[in-house]
Amino acid sequence: MKIAFIYYDFSSFVKQDYEMLSNHFDVKKVNYRTPRDIFKIARTISNSDLTYSWFASGHSFIAVLISKLLNKRSIVVAGGYDVAYVPEINYGQYTHGKDKRMYADYVLKNADIILAVSKFTEGEVLARAKPRMVEVVYNGINTDKFVPGTEKENLVMTVASGTKDVIRLKGIDAFSKAAEHIPSTRFLVLGLSDRDLEILRAKYPLPNLKLCGYMSQTDLIKCYQKAKVYCQLSYRESFGVALAEAMACGCVPVVTERAALPEVAGNTGIYVPYDDEEAIAKGIKDALSLDNGRIARERVKSHFSRKNREVELARAVRMISK
Repeated sequence: MKIAFIYYDFSSFVKQDYEMLSNHFDVKKVNYRTPRDIFKIARTISNSDLTYSWFASGHSFIAVLISKLLNKRSIVVAGGYDVAYVPEINYGQYTHGKDKRMYADYVLKNADIILAVSKFTEGEVLARAKPRMVEVVYNGINTDKFVPGTEKENLVMTVASGTKDVIRLKGIDAFSKAAEHIPSTRFLVLGLSDRDLEILRAKYPLPNLKLCGYMSQTDLIKCYQKAKVYCQLSYRESFGVALAEAMACGCVPVVTERAALPEVAGNTGIYVPYDDEEAIAKGIKDALSLDNGRIARERVKSHFSRKNREVELARAVRMISK
């Protein structure tokens, strides 16, 4: 089986799918950056049995269109932002220009199968289009790499990265205000841009709140291993990879009951309202007294492991290739 793996950005989760598919099939990856790449993509697809792309966007539009013209099959992963419409926080591809919506609409309607990263994202796909087929295949966490450390500390952390309005989207203001309510506990925010670091350090000069930028995966895991509680206080999450990584490292989750976060956290932690600093502070205090780290890790191992995703991806490829 030959797969044309069409991508725009070779981010960690895209790379992971490429590696997993390569364990089972002959996979040729092709990067789309400019219209000149279309010819290279067409040649690769013509020599393949099907195409695989992350996100219903411009590059997957090209992959699905050429696949149809050449009578090839196509798989597209709906990752969340690509099918989101959240105008109140200016989030999601469907809040932008007509051309981006057109590309996504075409992909959702014409790909042979859409793989949604959560049931929540599946619902958003179905709100936008009537796909030929849509299935939920959860993101996969490497539970051999994301493991608990030797001892937890009195530390609460969150990760905030990946969007223009990350402070609002990830609930970082409320997280920082909650730190004021629990001065005896250390709070940590990772992944902030230089601009957001400047804004937050000016607003919250707290001795128990540490604000940091990008961190290597090795250092990130060390922080997960130290933290007793991990907060995902987002307005919206299509899955919550950082949340699942932290749970795999034995952190007790404190999350908003929004979007896909309940699918990930299950009954292993505490639910709090979005942007309610007092309720969040209480939720964190309650989580600090829990001993649910092992249960949180077991949930990730059973529901969201890398092995589970690999099995499901291989099954989806074989299913549509028949």
